[in-house]
Amino acid sequence: MNFRLYYILLLLLSYSTLVRAQIQHLEPRNWWVGMHESELQLLVHGPNIAQYEPHLSYKGVSLKKVHRTVNPNYLFIDLHLSPDAPAGTMELKFEKAGLPIITHPYDLLKRRAQSAQRVGFNSQDVMYLITPDRFANGTTANDTQPGMADTLNRAELYGRHGGDIEGIIDHLDYFSTLGITALWINPLLENDMPNSSYHGYAITDFSKTDPRFGTNADYLRLSKLAKQKGIKLIADMVANHCGLEHWWMKDLPDSNWVNYQGQPLTVTNHRRETLHDAYASDYDKTLQSDGWFVASMPDLNQRNPYLAQYLIQNAIWWVEYADLDGIRMDTYPYPSKEFMAEWSRRIMAEYPNFNIVGEEWSYNPSLVANWQRGVINRDGYRSHLKSLMDFPLNQALIEAFREEENWSQGLIKLYQIMANDYVYAQPNDLVIFLDNHDMSRIYTQLHEDVDKLKQSLTFLMTTRGIPQLYYGTEILAANPHSEEHGEIRSDMPGGWKGDSANVFDETGLSPQELDMLHFVRKLLNWRKTATAVHQGKLMHFAPQDGVYVQFRYTDKQKIMVILNKNKKEYQLDLKRFEEILPRQFKAQDVLQDRSIDISDHLTLQPGKALLLEIN
Repeated sequence: MNFRLYYILLLLLSYSTLVRAQIQHLEPRNWWVGMHESELQLLVHGPNIAQYEPHLSYKGVSLKKVHRTVNPNYLFIDLHLSPDAPAGTMELKFEKAGLPIITHPYDLLKRRAQSAQRVGFNSQDVMYLITPDRFANGTTANDTQPGMADTLNRAELYGRHGGDIEGIIDHLDYFSTLGITALWINPLLENDMPNSSYHGYAITDFSKTDPRFGTNADYLRLSKLAKQKGIKLIADMVANHCGLEHWWMKDLPDSNWVNYQGQPLTVTNHRRETLHDAYASDYDKTLQSDGWFVASMPDLNQRNPYLAQYLIQNAIWWVEYADLDGIRMDTYPYPSKEFMAEWSRRIMAEYPNFNIVGEEWSYNPSLVANWQRGVINRDGYRSHLKSLMDFPLNQALIEAFREEENWSQGLIKLYQIMANDYVYAQPNDLVIFLDNHDMSRIYTQLHEDVDKLKQSLTFLMTTRGIPQLYYGTEILAANPHSEEHGEIRSDMPGGWKGDSANVFDETGLSPQELDMLHFVRKLLNWRKTATAVHQGKLMHFAPQDGVYVQFRYTDKQKIMVILNKNKKEYQLDLKRFEEILPRQFKAQDVLQDRSIDISDHLTLQPGKALLLEIN
């Protein structure tokens, strides 16, 4: 080989390597023209990049300001995108005297048609919650990734079991047939933690899908294919914390990027009520919001303006990139209260018909209600969050079926919690559920009583709100041995080759499991057309003799829901309900597929719910 040519090639290669190494991260990865918000801030990370001056020349895009922090390895660049900015690739140039210019391409994409008008999940939907590592292993090729410490170990409760995006895609027909219209998937983003990374909540890269689940392109493909089946996609996001192994934890962008930075570990007190308490001390309020959730999850300081902008733009980037239909925000009351108001305001301004549900794990309806959009708070706090997880109703529903009936126990708990709906701005926007990935399975909580589970599901699918089902509930998934999260988040039967039972083709299931699967399928598919359940008014009657009755009704449809805890056949006198029921009427028994004539009473079977469409 010509040694001079070899030397030149070696220099060019070295120069190319130097340029690539100079910028290690630039986020958001791309953006879109025609967004509601015209301002964009780029995070640029690379060795001594703050010593460089950025420049660009692109129609409709102007560089407004450059920010530097105490860390010379970061730049934050403010851009303004005019409405006439065209889609294309612009060149960002970073210049420093005496050094080669660093050039970085940056794509501005065209938005999907009607992107801003996307309709989020609502009361017409049934959400299905999936822990992706435990649902189905669609391809074994991504089970173990080079350089990632937490490797495949299906025998370990807290190990990675191999479920992935491909496994979810493989079973879109299953969701559709079951009657599911929206998927809420626990975080799919990179969790490069040394152990217990399967759950997804210790994110180590907010812009990248965990390679053990797939790629960003796989995430987008899931969204596209789900929509073809009429299924919405809801992303599980985290703004409160990141994983200890996040790439920026090795080179923090600013002196206050995380709370208690450089100080001994300080854990939150979990006293969420302090955020609304007129008598709360500053000490308690600060510890609630700034304390770390756990030692492996650094608490992010959203009061840092660059981090705040990063988190807001990251959420919008995922909505636009993956064509999302909703967000579930983890630990909603734990970040800065003011930041969460701005975070939700910015997203809803970009997508006015979108929906976000926040996790506020409190059993007091007033505490939950304070976070909902439209509520007038005494402290003047204005929220922009449309939906919340209805933990008060969840607790009441479980107690209603676990407790013996008396004046203050049993179904009265359910009635009383429903009577508290006056504290909510929009109770029909709340997400209601029997269980989730952080608590014992509902079948276990109800002591494996199938009839009580069926009654609970009947109530869930007919009362106000947006129902959410946790994967496996439809086949009596349980955690009989412990309350360990690893057991609660058990593998879906049939998601792995060689499984002895398979929910997807209904082989190997017990008669009880098959019966429950068919019950859920019938109930959910009926709900799709039950307009009175979606948007109708609600009237209920105080429980008597172990029977609780709700009505959902519109001008065109009337539904009667009867919960019955009697252990013997019971005659329900219908005179109590004359204000909403005619004296004689015909009804369709939805669960038994039969038509019945009704006059002055109904015969209720022991421990069975009755769901009637009134003709």
